[in-house]
Amino acid sequence: MEIGWMHNRRQRQVLVFFVLLSLSGAGAELGSYSVVEETERGSFVANLGKDLGLGLTEMSTRKARIISQGNKQHLQLKAQTGDLLINEKLDREELCGPTEPCILHFQVLMENPLEIFQAELRVIDINDHSPMFTEKEMLLKIPENSPLGTEFPLSHALDLDVGSNNVQNYKISPNSHFAVLTRERNDGRKYPELMLDKELDREEEPQLRLTLTALDGGSPPRSGTAQVRIEVVDINDNAPEFEQPIYKVQIPENSPLGSLVATVSARDLDSGANGKISYTLFQPSEDISKTLEVNPMTGEIRLREQVDFETVTSYEVDIKATDGGGLSGKCTLLLQVVDVNDNPPQLTMSALTSPIPENSPEIVVAVFSINDRDSGENGKMVCYIQENLPFLLKPSVENFYILITEGALDRELRAEYNITITVTDLGTPRLKTEHHITVLVSDVNDNAPAFTQTSYTLFVRENNSPALHIGSVSATDGDSGTNAQVTYSLLPPQDLHLPLASLVSINADNGHLFALRSLDYEALQAFEFRVGATDRGSPALSSEALVRVLVLDANDNSPFVLYPLQNGSAPCTELVPRAAEPGYLVTKVVAVDGDSGQNAWLSYQLLKATEPGLFGVWAHNGEVRTARLLSERDAAKHRLVVLVKDNGEPPRSATATLHLLLVDGFSQPYLPLPEAAPAQAQADLLTVYLVVALASVSSLFLFSVLLFVAVRLCRRSRAASVGRCSVPEGPFPGHLVDVSGAETLSQSCQYEVCLTGGPGTSEFKFLKPVISDIQAQGPGRKGEENSTFRNSFGFNIQ
Repeated sequence: MEIGWMHNRRQRQVLVFFVLLSLSGAGAELGSYSVVEETERGSFVANLGKDLGLGLTEMSTRKARIISQGNKQHLQLKAQTGDLLINEKLDREELCGPTEPCILHFQVLMENPLEIFQAELRVIDINDHSPMFTEKEMLLKIPENSPLGTEFPLSHALDLDVGSNNVQNYKISPNSHFAVLTRERNDGRKYPELMLDKELDREEEPQLRLTLTALDGGSPPRSGTAQVRIEVVDINDNAPEFEQPIYKVQIPENSPLGSLVATVSARDLDSGANGKISYTLFQPSEDISKTLEVNPMTGEIRLREQVDFETVTSYEVDIKATDGGGLSGKCTLLLQVVDVNDNPPQLTMSALTSPIPENSPEIVVAVFSINDRDSGENGKMVCYIQENLPFLLKPSVENFYILITEGALDRELRAEYNITITVTDLGTPRLKTEHHITVLVSDVNDNAPAFTQTSYTLFVRENNSPALHIGSVSATDGDSGTNAQVTYSLLPPQDLHLPLASLVSINADNGHLFALRSLDYEALQAFEFRVGATDRGSPALSSEALVRVLVLDANDNSPFVLYPLQNGSAPCTELVPRAAEPGYLVTKVVAVDGDSGQNAWLSYQLLKATEPGLFGVWAHNGEVRTARLLSERDAAKHRLVVLVKDNGEPPRSATATLHLLLVDGFSQPYLPLPEAAPAQAQADLLTVYLVVALASVSSLFLFSVLLFVAVRLCRRSRAASVGRCSVPEGPFPGHLVDVSGAETLSQSCQYEVCLTGGPGTSEFKFLKPVISDIQAQGPGRKGEENSTFRNSFGFNIQ
């Protein structure tokens, strides 16, 4: 079969099945069928379905078809009925020549499951050719003194038919001198010889004309005729005689033209013209006439045309030696053609499947047959493919092989195989044939998308613009085509309270992530979610990865002063005894920053002071202390402006105003500041309050201790878990209540700030710790206990 034909065939077939060579039916013999030559095309030969024991539909479903050697399809199979029909009119003489019987071998291939049946078709000869003589007129010169019974060979007739339809008998026209005898050669051919029945007399009858008729054995018989002209010559006492009656020679089939086959030699005892011998081929067939030639003078027989063992294995021909007097003798040349390894093996591809699916074991890839026209060792063959390939060659019926996969293939490891099928004979030298096929492996969706990272960490600075691209995820799929096309999606968050759909979105095609809205670090520092990657195979495969988004802080919050209160009401005044030593803790400016990191690192500095050099502010904790000893000359009232600045870029700041009053041992009546002019009418009443407050310091301290214990027990859980303080309603913004992350100080603490209840002043009255560790600053400095801070602050405003 031609490769082009196979290409068209394999477009209509899918040979995906398991090889079942162990089945009893594989390689079975169907038997022999026969058909008479010249039968019309489409004629019925046999019903293969019945012979195989298959139903009408089974032949079609199993995809049965006929495979023949060579380029011609002599038979066709009607799969619907199982009938074997003649595909073209058969000429036995053209198919087999003189070979009898004429056998055409073919195979029946069923693909699903795979079975191959051997069968043969015998073409029966009919008598459609008449005998024909190569010479229409034969000339014999017979001496008049030839003894009775002398035989004279005549040219034989040729008949293309075989067996009984070939030449069977010869007849001669009625005459008084000669009869014809029918002789048979070793190869079965019959030839005539003329036998002398009555003496010749040249003087009475110098020439005779006879008609030779060749009859075949057909019914009715066919015949052919030739004329025999006999000239009666004078006496020639001695006829030529060959040295040996039979010459047996062998010659290799690759002998060049002109090669010497044999040299025949005859002698004649006569002298002169009667002893001069010439050699000729006697009654050669057409093939012999084309193949051999004899030198009439020397008797050398040489090749006129190259011989081919695969076409003709032997030749038999008579050599005639004739002297000058017309007498002749003959010998027989038996020429045996010796086979040489001059034909490489041939490979015929019957079926080829490509592509084949991955992950499927033992897939039939190809079915093919091999053939070598040589004989003996020259015709024996071995078939193999290259090593290190996941394929196996398995022999089937005679000279048929099946190429199958050794196991399941993986397209991701290798998607294409170039297979070379090598067929080598065992002759000398060895000849080989290589046939190249390409097998593609089709993809199956067996690989899930794989992310380049198991988790991704993305950073985005707060106050970002909406729809900002914040990063990407990427996944690859080892498959191909639609099986490798990846779609990205957001998976439902594990935290049901996380509004993921309003925070981020993902591009389904490329995995780009976008922030949907502006993020606020103070509200949300970090969140995480899972993204999925799904291919478009069937069934679809998917994988997931974790994405963690960290919001980076921006310096978008200014410091906020918690103490002293900067709410526009009458400021509260800090009392400083004139006996205070240098470094005395007057008060502490407490501020927080909603940012984090260095954006929340606060520093304090004295911006303005009524009397520079008298008070100082510690830069890191905001403590206001005396810078020197106080004297009577120092003014009683002082106003300080403290600048609180963060460490952001650019830095943000706030100011706090402090009012200080120098008193003698806390017994001096409270003097209002000039800025408290609207409250001057109540000065006397406030003085009384101050005296009462100073007198109650000891009792209040004891009360503070008791209150500390009670609040500690009641608020332990809330203070320990989040360190948050709540401001019910007051002048402080609610979002500044959480100061646990402000990083201004190192720990959490709660304070209560007491203000006077009068509607006119609302002045600061007392600052006492509710939850704190109070450390004394040294002997004799109890006034500092209520003002010493080393923790972060949350406030309850009463």
